[in-house]
Amino acid sequence: MTRLSKLSRSITGKIALVTGAASGMGRATAHLFADEEAQVAVLDRNAEGVARVVEEITQAGGTATGWTLDLANAAEIEPTLARIVEHFGGLDILVNNAGIDASARIQSSKYEEVWERCFSVNLTAHQRLIRAALPYLTNSGTGRIVNIASTEAVGGSAFASPYTAAKHGVMGLTRALAVELATQGVTVNCICPGAIHTGLTAAIPDKAKDIFARRRVPLKRYGDPEEVAHATLSLVLPAASYINGATLVVDGGFTIQNNGGALSR
Repeated sequence: MTRLSKLSRSITGKIALVTGAASGMGRATAHLFADEEAQVAVLDRNAEGVARVVEEITQAGGTATGWTLDLANAAEIEPTLARIVEHFGGLDILVNNAGIDASARIQSSKYEEVWERCFSVNLTAHQRLIRAALPYLTNSGTGRIVNIASTEAVGGSAFASPYTAAKHGVMGLTRALAVELATQGVTVNCICPGAIHTGLTAAIPDKAKDIFARRRVPLKRYGDPEEVAHATLSLVLPAASYINGATLVVDGGFTIQNNGGALSR
């Protein structure tokens, strides 16, 4: 019987670059894309982590190659991207996942330093990678960009203003470029993860995580990196061709729960 659906949900053979791929959500995304038979460029500043993820993927039968880069090093972004494209022969998918935690009181003497480092990695590197990748994504015909932001992009927390501001910037960058790049056949979308078990949250005591989740997350738990990775996958599918400029929140209901209402329990 002939299938009625016309759009593909396969990324087999697609070439994907995932930044911050040595751990957490980036690692899960690299693994999932490789499981779905994409060719994955694993990029992170942690050389040992990159080698480990590449080995994990190749031992499982997937295709991956690793590159080490601190995305705060602007001069190396374009050359590294060029080497990736030369190795794989093109680029179809860019996942801007790399990010750092950045907390500082506004009155702190180190605030400017924290701000500059946070923006260089969490926002400025996104646009630099997009600019370097755009000719190849356009040539792909099905170019996909997914920027990983945070629930801080739709809210705010005390003592985290550099991080919060940068993540708001990621959402703004996504929306503006979604409009700008649409005529070039490239879609740009954004994912806002909530409380997820990653390296950034590893230092939080388990008891504190449990209390937070039970009080603030309707699903009563932290999320798993793979749950975010599947959301990312959904936005890069050929079948996602009409999803553009969207923000997908992956937070177990955290941002929509009314915690102060009279009917809350």
